Amino acid sequence: MSKKHSARFLAIVESKRASVTEVSVGQVFGFMADNVGFQFIDVREREEWESGHIDGAIHLSKGIIERDIEGVIADPTAVLVLYCGGGFRSVLAASALRTMGYSNAMSMAGGWRAWCAAKSITPHSQ
Repeated sequence: MSKKHSARFLAIVESKRASVTEVSVGQVFGFMADNVGFQFIDVREREEWESGHIDGAIHLSKGIIERDIEGVIADPTAVLVLYCGGGFRSVLAASALRTMGYSNAMSMAGGWRAWCAAKSITPHSQ
């Protein structure tokens, strides 16, 4: 289900987008095929996570990721692919992590919904 975002929220996302590397689901599939070592981080809320998430992902919601990331992934050069429901919150979280020195924090464009569409699954089934 797509959510209508406010103009102010979208403006914040757009202001951060230029500072963040965005990767497509297809590029992530390529990382997987090429055995590129990376970690998925789901930045959605707990309820969203519990309704379905990418296998092997770590859950660090956008509200706590800056506080908790160093205890979970200490290496600031680790390759991190962040995702949310549609690719907006993950841009904001990746921008914050880059500010903290996580130079390879990326946002997966389209988020969980794009992942599910590419895998031909319903958003609540994986």
